[in-house]
Amino acid sequence: MDDDHDMDLVQVLLPLSDNEQHPFPRAYFDRVARELTDRFGGVTSYTRSSAEGRWTHEGGTTADEVVVVEVMVGALDEAWWTAYRIALEATFRQKRVIVRAQRVRVL
Repeated sequence: MDDDHDMDLVQVLLPLSDNEQHPFPRAYFDRVARELTDRFGGVTSYTRSSAEGRWTHEGGTTADEVVVVEVMVGALDEAWWTAYRIALEATFRQKRVIVRAQRVRVL
């Protein structure tokens, strides 16, 4: 494979509301998009229709509506992404914000 076309797609899953179902202000999501655009030169945010995440928790099923924000990066800086995830967890008052990366080939 040609390394010039190999990149990582990083996806950040952000909840639309807190654990008490109070929606987060639009400014929170705008700030994330701006920060990632400033750092990586561009971002894609899927904000028109949210995704739904479900998982088992304490014997039941929990669901969240999430917005997916993604960015293409040439070199994955795991330490930076870990620190950014921790900052997002504080902002969005979450035990865990999912930040995931996968290797992609740009055609």
